[in-house]
Amino acid sequence: MKTRIYLFFSLLSLFCTGLQAQDVTPRDYRNFPITLTLQFQSFSLPFRNMGSNFKNLGVGLGTEVSHGGDSHDWVQEFSVFWIRNKNMGNGLYLMTQTAWRPYLGKPFFGEIKAGIGYKMAFRPSESYVQRNGEWISIGKKGKGMLAIPLGIGLGVHDYSEGTYTSPFVNYQAVFLKGYNQDIPLVPETIFQFGMRTHLKDN
Repeated sequence: MKTRIYLFFSLLSLFCTGLQAQDVTPRDYRNFPITLTLQFQSFSLPFRNMGSNFKNLGVGLGTEVSHGGDSHDWVQEFSVFWIRNKNMGNGLYLMTQTAWRPYLGKPFFGEIKAGIGYKMAFRPSESYVQRNGEWISIGKKGKGMLAIPLGIGLGVHDYSEGTYTSPFVNYQAVFLKGYNQDIPLVPETIFQFGMRTHLKDN
């Protein structure tokens, strides 16, 4: 009986010690960073004609939250960004993506992500439609489309108890549904260069 009691209290002591060790271990991640991005877009197949991406510039804003509490590995991103394309028309994007970020050797990480979004496309110039024998302007407004983004990336994540930043770069293929009646999914590619700023906890 005494042996069992001793074993019980020994295990309890080890458990409490483990909890204390977890409390003092620095966290690996902080939710809801401010994400700022520059993006470069092209209507092309992935990894084809990559130089054309850098002709069309855009800016974006977003945030994210971890799927594992304080873990860096799995996160859900939320972003909105605008891209200027004077030839094909500008675009406004709303995106959410699930990202897996394995460490390649701290502080460097890789990234694979996929999600869903919405693109509001605008025409490059004023357009007209014929109604009752007359041409009527419908402006530059285009149409909304379902967007399916798939991406890969690299970045630096160096956790700090204070405010810290995490720079990254990624490359995405975005498939648009409804852009063209003859083609079910129209591909475009986007390079993103960004910075996540994780604010210090209060």
